[in-house]
Amino acid sequence: MSKLNTPLELPCGLAFPNRLVKSAMAEGLSNSKTWDPSDKMFVAYDQWGSGGWGGIITGNVEISTAFKGSNAMVTPNKNASDSSKDMWKQWATSSQQHSTPTIVQLVHPGRQMPPGAGDRPAFSKSIAPSPVPLVVGTGLLNRVVSKLIFGSPREMAQKDIDIVVQEFAFAAQTAFEAGFKGVELHGAHGYLINQFLSPKTNLRMDAYGGSAAKRTKFLIDIIRAIRAVVPSTFAVGIKFNSADERSPDSLEDSLEQLELVLKERVDFLDISGGDFENARMINGDTPAVTRTEQREAFFLDYSRAVRARFPTIILMVTGGFRTRKGMQAAVESNACDLIGIARPAVVFPHLPKDIILNEKVKDEDAVVKLAHVKPPGLLKKMPIAIVHAGAETMYYSLQIQGRIGLGKQAVAPPNA
Repeated sequence: MSKLNTPLELPCGLAFPNRLVKSAMAEGLSNSKTWDPSDKMFVAYDQWGSGGWGGIITGNVEISTAFKGSNAMVTPNKNASDSSKDMWKQWATSSQQHSTPTIVQLVHPGRQMPPGAGDRPAFSKSIAPSPVPLVVGTGLLNRVVSKLIFGSPREMAQKDIDIVVQEFAFAAQTAFEAGFKGVELHGAHGYLINQFLSPKTNLRMDAYGGSAAKRTKFLIDIIRAIRAVVPSTFAVGIKFNSADERSPDSLEDSLEQLELVLKERVDFLDISGGDFENARMINGDTPAVTRTEQREAFFLDYSRAVRARFPTIILMVTGGFRTRKGMQAAVESNACDLIGIARPAVVFPHLPKDIILNEKVKDEDAVVKLAHVKPPGLLKKMPIAIVHAGAETMYYSLQIQGRIGLGKQAVAPPNA
């Protein structure tokens, strides 16, 4: 039996029946008025839940009603009605009724917040560890677009930090009470936790910045606040950006931060990469021409560096896996324990059951081929980086909203 089809138990005791995990993707399926899960969410997660996945990680659940990355994302409310709580429970049930443990991804956008998102006053600034504006791409046009969409954030005061930490804890408690099995803290892709961890966006010289170690305090505060309100059997994982291994300082800082974070009760580490300024989560670090079955995933080099330093941590690598052989090679080489799969899970919700773990399917046929998504029409000619990076995400979100959420088969992107 392939190691892909063997169970794995997290330190908290939660067991995954196999090593394939449906990774987080932006569904955009909340109720537009209440930000509760919608009926489409239940339909989509029932499909994934019955697909034979070892585990499921939901798309972004925003922890703040004031500061949101999108008004289409689910957000818990401290004044939630009984109806709202029931919607959360129905979401958990729809995903887990086929015995697939489901973990909720929690996020705060920080400076990556567009205008009109959330219920904060109009024209108020986004918040971040330091007032470093987001600049997507190079050139004058990209700078202008970045300023118009994102503006410049204001530096968070201690009160702001305390509020956000408690918002993360409340969101985790909401997920637990709904019946989910854990949470994943989104510390990658340039969101707020990642902004605190990065020297590029955290210029503070207080308890939350000034060194690699101090930049971890915000994340550690969040973990401790969550652990104070959920039982020890509730999983807490972290999505973490990979370091650039071509920069020894960057790698060493990253490993130093992980050493501090992993002293807390962390059940797994989900390795990804990139942010709005450099969308490595879409194309990865390794040039496509150099990828093989041994290295088809985007962030395996960093995963191996983490494994060498922290041999007992449960590692998941998300991004780039497209073949059974590549997945097997990653797990059997001990580069990672779990395989995170995102975009293929939209087109093939039952990918584990039907293809990867199906012994009737030969290795050479256990392959997912998906074309890259390009902006439509004249947009593809525009030299605006966020348009090109966002086309891929938008395509799959629309497939979830317009097809998976209606119980229909998603359509793979057309070949260029």
